[in-house]
Amino acid sequence: MYQSHRDRIHLKAPGSWINDPNGFIYYRGQYHLFYQYFPYAPVWGTMHWGHAVSDDLVNWEHKGVALFPTKYGDQNGCFSGSAIENEGRMHLFYTGIHYRQPNPDNIHNCLENDFDACQMRLISEDGIHFDNFNEKCVVIPCLTNPRLGDRADTRDPKVWRGKKGWYMVLGSRTAEERGKLLLYRSDNLEDWTFAGSVTKENEFGSVWECPDYFETGGRGVLIFSPMRFLEIGKEMTSQTVCMTAAFDEDSGSMTLSDTYQYLDYGLDLYAAQSTEDAQGRRVVVAWLRMPEAVDGKWSGMFCLPRVVEVKNGHIYFRVHPNVEMQYTRSVSSVEEADPAGYRVSLELEAGKEINIGGYRIYRENSRICTDRTAVFGTYENYRTKFSTPEIKEGNRLDIYVDENLIEVYVNQGEYVISNTVYGLSRDVTAPPGVAVKIETLDREEK
Repeated sequence: MYQSHRDRIHLKAPGSWINDPNGFIYYRGQYHLFYQYFPYAPVWGTMHWGHAVSDDLVNWEHKGVALFPTKYGDQNGCFSGSAIENEGRMHLFYTGIHYRQPNPDNIHNCLENDFDACQMRLISEDGIHFDNFNEKCVVIPCLTNPRLGDRADTRDPKVWRGKKGWYMVLGSRTAEERGKLLLYRSDNLEDWTFAGSVTKENEFGSVWECPDYFETGGRGVLIFSPMRFLEIGKEMTSQTVCMTAAFDEDSGSMTLSDTYQYLDYGLDLYAAQSTEDAQGRRVVVAWLRMPEAVDGKWSGMFCLPRVVEVKNGHIYFRVHPNVEMQYTRSVSSVEEADPAGYRVSLELEAGKEINIGGYRIYRENSRICTDRTAVFGTYENYRTKFSTPEIKEGNRLDIYVDENLIEVYVNQGEYVISNTVYGLSRDVTAPPGVAVKIETLDREEK
């Protein structure tokens, strides 16, 4: 039987494997965050949806499995998707996967990428109970026209309420192996009509996974994860990018900016998803990819919830205020820190460096750089050094430290570098004359 447990600050795999965040929503006074979940081992396999809830985006309680395969359409996995509320009920939209050629040696994988993908919905009356046998239906069948989208690589429905109806964006690819988005419209959340598509003519990866369109402060933002985007001979070529965008409901067209940013310049975060919080702020989380399970038991966690803002065409990601305000107890040594971690704050000028348990953070001219070589093991085909673009606003760093994740926020979200780490020591070394503040949590777990 599933044993519920709680996480503080960072939501982590409850054992076994997790990947993409799904169905992120503020519903009936609580935050619900679902996630891709393989409950049997710390490896990718037949996808279920795990489920966690929080009152405050700080303390999380795992609720167990919400979605699992029961239909022909999702026989081999309930892939990523989103959640909306309508007339008091929670609607979960996700991609159902059916293998045409299961691997006879491992039924949790297929041969030759030969599978069908359809878009499905499950309705829950309360966001806690999920009837996988009676409340599922297919809302968009597997695509059969390759000029519209790919039969297998069309997935990850993100649904939102517009001014003139409900809208859905799906990630897909063209027949020429170029990333593509498909847009659909509905009046009743059951019958969906194709509204339009968007792609980029230049080289921008292949499948555009986990798309998320939203508006904040009157500006449209698109986040998605193009596969095979950084082909430079290293692992994790698929990255998460964001750009300003505009969606026209009348024409079903979406216009994308000519420029883009990475969601995170540590290049370890993937499959971001957003929602509005209780105050109407747009908040995003993303999955931290890990090359090895921790203690051989669990793999996968999520970054801190980040508020998204657009200023002068630049997209900022700052730590959610609910999380920021938890770090109230100053300590002189990280040995005194709460098990959930600590925050290091300082001003870092050009040529200076701070070392956090073996993880180097340094400034070269106007760029913030990190080096995890000493705290990453022998994963030779993974990147170990990272850098932001040139910063414009100042020298401030706020560094949130977990034993397996470090998040470096530059100038309150102008840029962020987040990295997977293993084997951090419990010390902080800063240059002489640099004032460093170390703060940790100072309250009991709920």
